[in-house]
Amino acid sequence: MALDETARRAQARIWRLTLILVGVLTVLRVVALFVTPLELYPDEAQYWLWSRHLDFGYFSKPPVIAWLIWATTRIGGDAEAWLRIGSPLINAGTALVIARIATRLYGAERGGRWVGAAAAAIFILMPGIQLSSVLITTDTPLLFFLALMIWACVALPDASPRARTWLAAGMGAALGLAFLSKYAAIYALASLGAHLFLSREARRAWTPAMALAFFVTLFAVFAPNMIWNYQHHFSTLEHTAANANWKAGKLFNPGELVQFVGSQFGVFGPVPFGVLGGGALLLAVRKRLAPADVMLLCFALPPLVTVAAQAFVSRANANWAGAAYVAGSVLVAAWLLRWEARRWLVGGLALQAVLAAVFLAWVIDPRTAEAMGMANAFKRARGWDQTVQAIIERSREEQALHGGLTAVAVDDRFLYNVAAYYGRGYFGTPAAPPLRMWVHEIAARNQAEAEAPLDAALGRRALIASLEGTYRAKIKQDFAKTSDLQIVRVRLDKKRSRRTDLFIAEGFAPVPRDPKTGLPPDPEPTP
Repeated sequence: MALDETARRAQARIWRLTLILVGVLTVLRVVALFVTPLELYPDEAQYWLWSRHLDFGYFSKPPVIAWLIWATTRIGGDAEAWLRIGSPLINAGTALVIARIATRLYGAERGGRWVGAAAAAIFILMPGIQLSSVLITTDTPLLFFLALMIWACVALPDASPRARTWLAAGMGAALGLAFLSKYAAIYALASLGAHLFLSREARRAWTPAMALAFFVTLFAVFAPNMIWNYQHHFSTLEHTAANANWKAGKLFNPGELVQFVGSQFGVFGPVPFGVLGGGALLLAVRKRLAPADVMLLCFALPPLVTVAAQAFVSRANANWAGAAYVAGSVLVAAWLLRWEARRWLVGGLALQAVLAAVFLAWVIDPRTAEAMGMANAFKRARGWDQTVQAIIERSREEQALHGGLTAVAVDDRFLYNVAAYYGRGYFGTPAAPPLRMWVHEIAARNQAEAEAPLDAALGRRALIASLEGTYRAKIKQDFAKTSDLQIVRVRLDKKRSRRTDLFIAEGFAPVPRDPKTGLPPDPEPTP
């Protein structure tokens, strides 16, 4: 009894230390959000735009990201920090759920009393989580709901029959919310099926009533998004498929595969990713995988293997396999403690803590990143406000002195998103012309083109803003006359600047797009 009481006190002390670690990091990240001069990334501005009109789906993403921003901006307003504040708070919650998963699965092993704290530390110090804690991204709620699903799955075998049905329903709800966060949640469904296939004990824990509860709640939560997709011609699913970029002539790229695998050392961390990959291979070959190892590998490997295959066939972004690292954090912590490799654990965490401190310094004062040669990492979060103010200034001048404007049209979705955000005090007011998108192809390729395309009525006399002047020549083909070119350059750092071409275009009559390519014809060369 005394031993049990001592163990409980030790566990309580370790849990308090976990709370302190996660809490301190979260507070530091929240403070960084409120003091950083970094502006929104264009995708973040797009999510903010979505949050102005709540729905069950959007052109390129499911709805949770917009719901989250709606909630936080209702509390604190539309400043950048309040758009992003949900990320560090949700990441903190995910880390604590991971600690509970690890303790439940491995707490009885030798050295297992520390496994929950170690798993939480691996996750919260993960480089990918460091980045996502100062941005608002769809990965953040996805990982939280996946962690909740795994936690419920872990609790199933020891629960009473009645509690199992409720846990199964909870798993379905968590997975449904994960799908509403990002469609990468599909990996979890495949993972659950793989675990049931491989584990007799897992199959025994399920009953028909549990399966029914799981699928009914999953469908009930996810169905509104599917209905939205049906009503909008499955635009989100089509966009997700288009991201795969499976095009003839571009298949099979071993270089992309090598680049993707290498990027995972930067996403998960050098030591954790090395341990995850090496440990899985070693234990599988030696047939020393514990039942808990098999379960977590079923959740970790499908995202990694699938996205690696996607990288080989076409391309893959580094964060696409992020769903692997909820289970991966638990596995790495458990294996390093099981192998008594505490120096590797402490060393890996120390390295990632140093990286976290350096990254926070960059966020708080981007000049430190510039001094260390890392200014390029933040170029998409700088200079947008100045660019938008130049567009607004030109618009006001045209409105006051040169006969007015029927629209301000941009040719890039990034520029549209940031113009809507940083111009929110101007666009939409009676004195301002409407903000619109010049549609490049035969069909809309993003939500701005779908919902705010430039048309003939609004294109009678428009101010065009062309990012980097990329499409300026093609835009001119769509108008009867263009004039008054102004080139705006915004300095991003000592070496880089962003260019925006501003000019007046009158008489919008778009040339036909090629039915095969969807593109306008190439402009004739200037004599």
